[in-house]
Amino acid sequence: MEIARLRLEIGNTRCWQTSPGVRACVLERMTTPLVVGLATAAAALTARQIILSGSRYMASPRIRKHYEGGFQQSMTRREAALILGIRESSPLDRVKATHKKLMIANHPDSGGSDYVAAKVNEAKDVLLGKKKQETIF
Repeated sequence: MEIARLRLEIGNTRCWQTSPGVRACVLERMTTPLVVGLATAAAALTARQIILSGSRYMASPRIRKHYEGGFQQSMTRREAALILGIRESSPLDRVKATHKKLMIANHPDSGGSDYVAAKVNEAKDVLLGKKKQETIF
């Protein structure tokens, strides 16, 4: 289809008549700066959101979820490992290091709970083999 040579110029808009009754118009001088401005604004807002989400991620502490269940009558190795937040097969030095960290945070002399401190100590003893586990049989 041949574009007719009819051209109208109204302000910054150029229009062509492509076929009878159909007109194509282009806003020439204002379009490019407008598109560039919108693209720049979109890129800036996207970069800002990425930076903010990254800083929120870095600022939030990475704390694992603690054991929430009630305690059994006699503590098992599984329950002791859940209380300390380690595996049942963890080496002895890891058990001791985790116990020390939890006791610093929960010691009764520094405002911690007596009950929590007792359970942390019992869990350490069970995992180190110092306390014999009672069975229900």
